[in-house]
Amino acid sequence: MVGDSGQLHLTPDGHSSLTSDTAVISPQDPTLLIGSSLQATCSVHGDPPGATAEGLYWTLNGRRLAPELSRVLNASTLALALANLNGSRQQSGDNLVCHARDGSILAGSCLYVGLPPEKPFNISCWSKNMKDLTCRWTPGAHGETFLHTNYSLKYKLRWYGQDNTCEEYHTVGPHSCHIPKDLALFTPYEIWVEATNRLGSARSDVLTLDILDVVTTDPPPDVHVSRVGGLEDQLSVRWVSPPALKDFLFQAKYQIRYRVEDSVDWKVVDDVSNQTSCRLAGLKPGTVYFVQVRCNPFGIYGSKKAGIWSEWSHPTAASTPRSERPGPGGGTCEPRGGEPSSGPVRRELKQFLGWLKKHAYCSNLSFRLYDQWRAWMQKSHKTRNQDEGILPSGRRGTTRGPAR
Repeated sequence: MVGDSGQLHLTPDGHSSLTSDTAVISPQDPTLLIGSSLQATCSVHGDPPGATAEGLYWTLNGRRLAPELSRVLNASTLALALANLNGSRQQSGDNLVCHARDGSILAGSCLYVGLPPEKPFNISCWSKNMKDLTCRWTPGAHGETFLHTNYSLKYKLRWYGQDNTCEEYHTVGPHSCHIPKDLALFTPYEIWVEATNRLGSARSDVLTLDILDVVTTDPPPDVHVSRVGGLEDQLSVRWVSPPALKDFLFQAKYQIRYRVEDSVDWKVVDDVSNQTSCRLAGLKPGTVYFVQVRCNPFGIYGSKKAGIWSEWSHPTAASTPRSERPGPGGGTCEPRGGEPSSGPVRRELKQFLGWLKKHAYCSNLSFRLYDQWRAWMQKSHKTRNQDEGILPSGRRGTTRGPAR
């Protein structure tokens, strides 16, 4: 970089600064659009040894420029012509340096070549438990300006109040900012982003939002996954509603996702509703599953917006009991205390009604009796498999197990 004294020297990282007042480059530190041309001169002052125009040469970012790009104007001045300039290789400017015949540095200039900022867009914001506000945006259709570009997030109350500038940048990415406190509820905010660099400025459209409409929360805590007795194709999942919002009027809906231990593919269960427990059914017996839960708080103090999903909880692992028969490998959520709704469960329920006539003396169906029946069915199936194992080989291919 060039100092006020006009002296320049190379630093260890390849930049330059002045060491002697023997020459000057004009123009000094120009800023140009990509595709522009540059006409520059290096003029020697006084009579330094070996520093005549015929012995001078140019470098750009440490690389010597071709002699045909230069021409001698007089005994002390060397001109340089560059056409169709590319964007600067570094946002702090490219180093254009004038050298004496022996390679010593006579003068230097920073060359800034880039684009003005584009209009920022796609602003999105969310509030963690109504205590703060985080926003992020897209810098522009092309994004890269090749120049240092400053982005400022501004906000104000819609009908009154002064403009405020966000101060905590890069909290969730390169184009983001966090407002930690002092936010008003029940009053809309206007939010926008301003972008500026050496070639100009741009301003985004204004986003109007109410904090209550963009609330998210922490992942559900205390997620527990356990077996359901001896049922080899089910796991029970329980969790706690978000404690940070316990004092506020709101609704919540949940999603569960799970995967087997040796897979990276998650299966999502969307029909959990607002319960804090459910069963995963149709799983593979003898398999380790990782389970996560997330929460979407909505309708806070009557807000009509859809709400924003929290992050997923930390994975919780559990395994289904082993079985001699392969499981279907699918998965559904059976709400505890609710009515089973999947096709296979309906068929099992019909069989359960028949079993209930023989083993129960009241009509009050419960999950406990249902669990006992499922365990009895699995035990019966295992016994049948063992019986089929001693059948003659000619009959094994035609024997069928009980309907599922």
